Order: sequence, then C-alpha cells, then structure tokens
Amino acid sequence: MAETVRVYEVGPRDGLQNEATAIPTATKARFIDLLAAAGLREIEATSFVEPRAIPQLADADSLLTGLTRAPGVRYPVLVPNMRGMDRAEAAGADALAVFTAATDAFTTANIGMTVEASLAAFAPVLERAGQLGWWRRGYVSTAFGCPYTGRVEPAQAVEVGRRLLDLGVDEVCFGDTIGVGVPSQVGPLTDLAIAAGIPLERIAFHFHDTRGTALANVAAGLEAGVRCFDSSAGGTGGCPYAPGAAGNLATEDLIYFLDASGWESGVSLDGVLTAARFIADALGRPLASKVGQAGGWDPGSGAATGRR
Repeated sequence: MAETVRVYEVGPRDGLQNEATAIPTATKARFIDLLAAAGLREIEATSFVEPRAIPQLADADSLLTGLTRAPGVRYPVLVPNMRGMDRAEAAGADALAVFTAATDAFTTANIGMTVEASLAAFAPVLERAGQLGWWRRGYVSTAFGCPYTGRVEPAQAVEVGRRLLDLGVDEVCFGDTIGVGVPSQVGPLTDLAIAAGIPLERIAFHFHDTRGTALANVAAGLEAGVRCFDSSAGGTGGCPYAPGAAGNLATEDLIYFLDASGWESGVSLDGVLTAARFIADALGRPLASKVGQAGGWDPGSGAATGRR
C-alpha cells in the first residue's frame, strides 16, 4: 500500500497575500471551496495580521466568518499576536499558525522584532489556542538561507523549531523562504531536528521553487521520512521581504509528482487544476506551473489529462 503524504495548502494565504490587485472576498471563498473539493484537507485560509500591513488579507474576519467549512477539513489562519488572536477567535477559527524565522535580520524585516521577541509574542497566543483546543503550527522561515545574512546553519533553524515546540505547537514547518535549499541539505536538517527532540511526525517543509529545486527537495524530505509538505495552487505567492523569492511550489506539480511516484495524498490532480485555473483567471494571468501548462498524464493511454 502507498504511504500517505499530507499536502498543506497555503494558496489562499501565502499565495495571495502579496497580490496588488484586490481580490473580492467571495472569490477567495470560492477558491477555498474548490481546494476542499479537490480533496485537500488542510487549507491555510487567511491571516489576522494588521490590515494595513497586508491589505489583501484585510477581509480575514468576514472571509472566515462566512466560509462554508467542508467536513474533515482544517482551515488554519496565521496569527501574529494577541490582537490577531482575539480577531481569529471572534471569527470562529479553530487552528492557527505562528511565523518566525531562523535569523534576527529576517524577522526584523518581516515582523519588526527579533526571533527572541517573536517567540515571546507568540507564547500567549499559543497558550490561549491550547486552552481552546486549537491545532497549532509554527513556521521557521529562512531555514536554509537568509536574504540578509546568507547561509543558515541547520542547528540555528532547529533551535528555533525546538523553542516553538516547547511553546506548544503541534507541528514545526521549516521554510526555504528564498528558494536556496538543495536536496543534500534536507536530510541533515531533518536528522538534526529529530536529535533535538522534534518528533519526525511533527516536522513539515515549505519549499519555494525560486531556483527550481522544490520537488527535488520534497523527494529528499520523503527519503528522510517527512510526510507533510506545503504547496500553493497555481504556484502563486512569494515573500515581500525576501528579494527574488517569488514562487511557492505549485500544488498541481506536487500532486503529479506524488501520484506518479506511488504516494497517496487523497487529492485530485484535476480538482487542483480547476482551483489553480480559477485563481489564475481571477488574477488575470495564465497558469504558469509546469503541470498547469502540460496537464497530467495517463500512463495507460499516453494522453495528457486535465488540460483546459
């Protein structure tokens, strides 16, 4: 039997947060509905940051309140502080993520505080979420490299991940924020995290495809035993604080790779392509992912599948 891989969808939050063109709340909700219909069971819906900081997600309260929640689907939201926590709680959230990094330079540019200060800010958020029984995730950005300080040693990223675990997160997600990581780095980071006390089943990876290495890094992660990977339908998203970091791993590319490699995800490639094309149309641009352009492939007939 094929082993199961969790695909954690970040398109509605990370994929859209930097888009300059305002996207209607109803369009975002439809995008999320299509992702759930495709079989995705973890969809990061929005972010409760200060609305002036990320105008595209200023409608987080109304989006989450009005969202039709599919059975068995988790809809985490990004929560930066207790103000955001209060909003998320009022909007009916029941899962969250907090976001720090492996370097002070990046957290200062991203959220205006050091790593240590960010952990202090997250502590009451995670405590409150725990009291409410919410699922909690912690991101360690720039786990492989920082746009301001260069190479990041794995131990530096792992230490931040361990601190997040101590604060109560259920999962630690290591992010290759600027897309500089290569497969030979993935296994050692995973091994070091396990040695530091982060259980393998609570480790996830968020690879950017900036330099074309995301799927190779996923393969290395699978070999290391990791079974959760982030992706964004259509490959949308990037990081405004990391020059050149555009391009999350496209969900359709990840699903094609997993399907063809014998892994089970429970996600329909055709369904993801429908969602990816929907949001690409809403953004007014063609779908740029590899599988989005070529479609899937039926090994029985040799024909491309899922093409428009």
